[in-house]
Amino acid sequence: MAGQHLITLDPLTLQEIRQLLRNKATLALSPAVEQALARSHAYLHQHLAAGPAPVYGINTGFGALCNTPVSAEHLETLQRNLVMSHACGTGDEVPAEVVKLMLFLKVQSLAYGYSGVQPATVHRLLAFFNRYVYPIVYQQGSLGASGDLAPLAHLCLPLLGMGEVRFQEFKLKGHEILDIFSWEPIRLQAKEGLALLNGTQLMTAYGALVCLRARQISAAADVVAALSLEAFDGLSTPFLPQIHRVRPHEGQVKTAARVLGLLSGSELQTRPKAQVQDPYSFRCVPQVHGASLDALAYAEKVFTTEINSVTDNPNIFPEEGLILSGGNFHGQPLALALDFLSIALAEWGSISERRTFQLLSGQRGLPQFLIQEPGLNSGFMIPQYTAASIVSQNKQLCTPASVDSIVSSNGQEDHVSMGANGAVKAYQVVQNVERILAIELMAAVQALEFRRPLQTSPALEKVVAAYRKVVAPLEQDRVLQPDIEKSIRFIQDFPFEDLMA
Repeated sequence: MAGQHLITLDPLTLQEIRQLLRNKATLALSPAVEQALARSHAYLHQHLAAGPAPVYGINTGFGALCNTPVSAEHLETLQRNLVMSHACGTGDEVPAEVVKLMLFLKVQSLAYGYSGVQPATVHRLLAFFNRYVYPIVYQQGSLGASGDLAPLAHLCLPLLGMGEVRFQEFKLKGHEILDIFSWEPIRLQAKEGLALLNGTQLMTAYGALVCLRARQISAAADVVAALSLEAFDGLSTPFLPQIHRVRPHEGQVKTAARVLGLLSGSELQTRPKAQVQDPYSFRCVPQVHGASLDALAYAEKVFTTEINSVTDNPNIFPEEGLILSGGNFHGQPLALALDFLSIALAEWGSISERRTFQLLSGQRGLPQFLIQEPGLNSGFMIPQYTAASIVSQNKQLCTPASVDSIVSSNGQEDHVSMGANGAVKAYQVVQNVERILAIELMAAVQALEFRRPLQTSPALEKVVAAYRKVVAPLEQDRVLQPDIEKSIRFIQDFPFEDLMA
């Protein structure tokens, strides 16, 4: 997908989204999409010209004002007012990678031709994506029900020459970015403001990115757990297939096979063991990691469906001669998946911190806190504090957002998903789990130093060698914050899945 990526009517996968973002592709519309856009736009305006029958949000007010008619000469003003009035976001800025994906997903949803927008509006969104123009969007303001109204209003204000954007490290006004590229402001036609603002693109962008990072975490967690098991002189018996054959949850079976494969060829596994069992944080890795892996698979299915969906309202069906008002903007499917995914991610982190704690405890021939001369040196004492703090924060963040609701728009919008809040929390949880795993990785590789000259498996030794190129062994106390940051990047970037192919 390097070079140009053609937006088509074919379904997309999350992996294609990953490649699209990594390869900095230039977007263009396929001929089929151009035709679908033109057909939908033409049908809408033919319908409006045929008579004054009210159609929600096209020639009526919005929300609780849905029964208030708007005359034909005011339709452009109606849509412009909609975008301006809904730009009420606040709080921290949405990260640039999320905004970039929001732009793409808004184009993708409009491209199916069920929204009635003029092609020029879609082309301008494409131009923002292709020119790395990222509107400033705020994290707070969406109830996740009539779509992500406030965030999408901020995403689309620059189309009109309003709002703000980030471009080449500069923060610019919307009209300034139009001047730079000699673009005219978009003049919104009937329904366009509604099509731009109704939609789940904030929730979906966050969720898709969290799913992609969680897939990396799932592989990293298995590899780091295997390293910790080796460093703790643990048993491979709990990973044998016979155990999992009689409780065949898919994620559990897969995790056990992964770890067992990673241990293949280890000298540490061939030496006699004094213990009969290991603590749960080692012995139950298949059951805990596996359950999170199954939850991730569910979330991936939900977000794969959503990135291939139309989520504005009303929807236009030219072939059937229908304009239908419904609720495809409601974020409940995403809200539930985001809460479930956050909990699953937090469990990868929770069990990781327990393994770190065990490695520092001075058991099985390892020195306390994995340092020579403990007492004079604190070693890895405080990284475990840090991991414990982050685990506790994750518990707070994993309080479900989707069980909440609050009435808005004078009672018209009387049940909301709170999926946007769930999305922002999930993004924080995924970052937190990367940090927790990074600390376990630091401890596990340090603990292996005390097992030398014995070797772990060839696969795990490859990880250790790569890691030692970026983080040196701890021989006496030093400032460890830089090591933690390097370890986080290692967790994010190392191709862990290749070890288990």
